[in-house]
Amino acid sequence: MSVATSTTRITLSTARTTLTLCLLSLGLALSGPAQAADITGRASVIDGDTIEIQGQRIRLYAIDAPESSQICADADNRAWRCGRDAALLLDRLLSGRTVACTTVDRDRYGRVVARCAVAGEDMNRRMVAEGLAVAYTAYGRDYAPDEAGARTARRGLWSGRFVMPWDHRKGVKLSPPPAGQAAPPDRKPASPAPATPAAGSAAGCKIKGNISSDGRKLYHLPGGRSYEQTRINESDGERWFCTEADARAAGWAKAGG
Repeated sequence: MSVATSTTRITLSTARTTLTLCLLSLGLALSGPAQAADITGRASVIDGDTIEIQGQRIRLYAIDAPESSQICADADNRAWRCGRDAALLLDRLLSGRTVACTTVDRDRYGRVVARCAVAGEDMNRRMVAEGLAVAYTAYGRDYAPDEAGARTARRGLWSGRFVMPWDHRKGVKLSPPPAGQAAPPDRKPASPAPATPAAGSAAGCKIKGNISSDGRKLYHLPGGRSYEQTRINESDGERWFCTEADARAAGWAKAGG
């Protein structure tokens, strides 16, 4: 065999090896590396699709939960506070546990948008599967199958009637309105606040945790500009706090003034 023939074969072999390596590299680039969680810690719940970890506000990716003040209708057309119950469910799922969030994007308000998990379970998916959030398909179809399952089983929101959260934020209301404003017995909070404002004050808890008309949770300190005129309606999920730290840990923000 001539030197020229041997050189040609070596060159072809080297070319094949190089091509194989290039294809493998391309495949890895297309599939992308597995993303690790970049925000971890104990979380406080802001509402059914928003949490806070170590001061970082996080919006759960590709889901939308009813607003804190939103009212839905159950199977008997009775009113229930679906927004409050969505937040309560998320709080129960996360309470006292380490939450691991993987950033997907940032929204127009600068908040992190992420997938968040507890012990490997996707909390975004769990909220949709339980029927207390919907798949936000305008931003991703990841949880559309879970929504379909909740709808078929008539879980949560799908047990009666509701307005999609994005429509509620535009002012759309249920029509006809549900009967009454009291939540059904099985939808009471797991850990109710003091029975009356007087009880909260008597216990020395004078900070008022109020939910504004646009669904924001704000706490008012004695002496503040709006403190005296602020009324607490605990049946709407409002509550009293003994310390600012308690209020912030529960997801309330300090009111201005």
